[in-house]
Amino acid sequence: MTRTAVIRVQRETDAVLADLRGRFLAAWHHGDYQGEVFVFESPGALFRVLTPNRWELIERLQSIGPLEIRALARALGRDAKRVDADCQALLETGLIETDADGRLCVPFAEIRADFALRGAA
Repeated sequence: MTRTAVIRVQRETDAVLADLRGRFLAAWHHGDYQGEVFVFESPGALFRVLTPNRWELIERLQSIGPLEIRALARALGRDAKRVDADCQALLETGLIETDADGRLCVPFAEIRADFALRGAA
């Protein structure tokens, strides 16, 4: 099974709940994997979690594969303590995981970001 993730900015709680309900019911009735959705209440909330350094970290892990913190820090050319702090934030969010050997990995073959900014009409 190929895992996918969708990152969304969605302010309306009712819309978020309706989407989750639809995904759950589709998975329940059909048994098909529906992907995983990460919802943020605003662009600011999204960009507080997914900083440019963290996006780069995710991209590097996807391309190289599972790594320990120090090896990842070397691959990124960054300080291991700062990489560790970024990894902790991404682990809490669920965008990265640890494998059976304790190495960091991105469990998703594809990650899509989906949001729109609309002005007042």
